[in-house]
Amino acid sequence: MKKLIQALAAVLIVSFALLYIVSGLNSSQGYTSGNTLTIFNWGDYIDADLVKKFEQETGIKVIYETFDSNEAMMTKIEQGGTAYDIAVPSEYAIEKMKEEDLLLPVDHSKIPNLKYIDQRFMDLPFDPGNEYSIPYFWGTVGILYNTDILGDKKITSWNDLWDPELKNQILLIDGAREVMGMGLNSLHYSLNDKNKDHLTEAKEKLDGLTPNIKAIVGDEIRMLMENDEAGIGVVWSGTAQELMWEKDNLEYVVPEEGSNLWFDNMVIPKTAKNPEAAHQFMNFILDPENAAQNTEYVGYSTPNKEALKYMDEETTTDERFYPDEELTARLEVYENLGKKMLAYYNELYLEFKMHKK
Repeated sequence: MKKLIQALAAVLIVSFALLYIVSGLNSSQGYTSGNTLTIFNWGDYIDADLVKKFEQETGIKVIYETFDSNEAMMTKIEQGGTAYDIAVPSEYAIEKMKEEDLLLPVDHSKIPNLKYIDQRFMDLPFDPGNEYSIPYFWGTVGILYNTDILGDKKITSWNDLWDPELKNQILLIDGAREVMGMGLNSLHYSLNDKNKDHLTEAKEKLDGLTPNIKAIVGDEIRMLMENDEAGIGVVWSGTAQELMWEKDNLEYVVPEEGSNLWFDNMVIPKTAKNPEAAHQFMNFILDPENAAQNTEYVGYSTPNKEALKYMDEETTTDERFYPDEELTARLEVYENLGKKMLAYYNELYLEFKMHKK
């Protein structure tokens, strides 16, 4: 028995020694549990080189996870399985997260680079005074079309998509707000409409679009459009810009009936373990040169007015991606519909997808 106890003691001593060594190695690299930053962001929505630069400058290790919809992001944060220090929701999701007490206030005194944000993108209705959110990217939802496939056909309107000549040519992004919004806008209704008769009318009109729909997809839309596998994609503006840099046969238009003007902002979830590092990262990403590098990688429009000085003028003067006030006046920001109405949107959208099948 004595020998057994001695053996167990030896094992414990070795185990604790190994644990101490590993802990010391991690600490020497700045990778202790208290010195990490966990970020929850959209896929392919940051330049990885900037993440490495932040780690090198601060000694803080970044753990980076991605989501593909605001709804999926909110569900995971509500469940609380992972303590994210930063998330990047859209405007209506921020409003909902505020209502459900899921966010910590942001300390502006710790983000001096906030002064570089264009005032047009501050103090918006979904977060007055930017109490809980810091601007990251903005853009529109519109139509990307392939001039080689469509020939001389010009696309200017949502209603153009119902043309029988476009059979099996359209790719839709897989989002209830985007698709239902397209249907509502095509009828000249608001994309925040809560009138159930209008919503039913929009859904029935979308059902009539199904012969023209090739697929309803997520990030695969980039690859499919890049490979000329469809003539039209309903996409976010950054996706369009990224593809248009690579291909001369693509054009992007914001439909004349109107569309979505969206904003993605950085927030700090209430369950964050390292809000101090979250503030450091926010300030880092708002540095004009870092913001310019991030914008050139991601392809979406930056709200950082100083960053524009470090970017290609051809990009920053392109009104398809930096629209003037006349165009933005026709656009709407998604509003928080409330749980019941959002569930109704999702129900109609699911019915539409089943109709497509």
